[in-house]
Amino acid sequence: MPESSTGSGPQSGNSEDTEAVKKSAPESPSGTPPAEGSVSRASEHEPTGLDLARSTAAAVRGSAAQRPSYKWGRSRRPETAELSGSHPDGRDPMTLSASLERLVTDSGWAADVAVRAVFARWPEIVGAEVAAHCQPETYRDGHLTIRTDSTAWATQMRLLAPQVVRRMNEELGDASVLRIDVQGPEGPSWRRGPRSVRGARGPRDTYG
Repeated sequence: MPESSTGSGPQSGNSEDTEAVKKSAPESPSGTPPAEGSVSRASEHEPTGLDLARSTAAAVRGSAAQRPSYKWGRSRRPETAELSGSHPDGRDPMTLSASLERLVTDSGWAADVAVRAVFARWPEIVGAEVAAHCQPETYRDGHLTIRTDSTAWATQMRLLAPQVVRRMNEELGDASVLRIDVQGPEGPSWRRGPRSVRGARGPRDTYG
């Protein structure tokens, strides 16, 4: 009798179909089924070169806007405002006399100005009669030089020197005048021309 192939024919055909279906189905590289959303991510638009340049420029602009701006140049210290109060200030308006006094003091002319003021008031200090024949000439380093118009008044002034020194110190301050040098009148020069006789005494008269 011929062998029955009832069980083997249909079963073998079904197994071949099943294997063909398995081979035709796509498999993931790792053997695991593909994750959800992979198809949607793959289908998203990939940026081209122009889109990438635009996004890079926008990122650079954003970072530049966040950085603090620096101003190049010389830095200046903050100036504190000076407020004027009730006390005297160098910025306050000054009178002419106050301005001159400040100029004299700052320039170191105080002593010279005081001496000149005393010279202008010489008749009040020594008296009108003495002032008519004796005049102050120079003042330097505490030494006062007085010129007289005759030898007689030169002698008289030497006698009055201590009183004049005291009076001058009252006007100028203590120890301002230390010594008085009295000079007689200057005699006229009798020398004429480029030549002169050696040892000649000129007119025999007294000029101090």
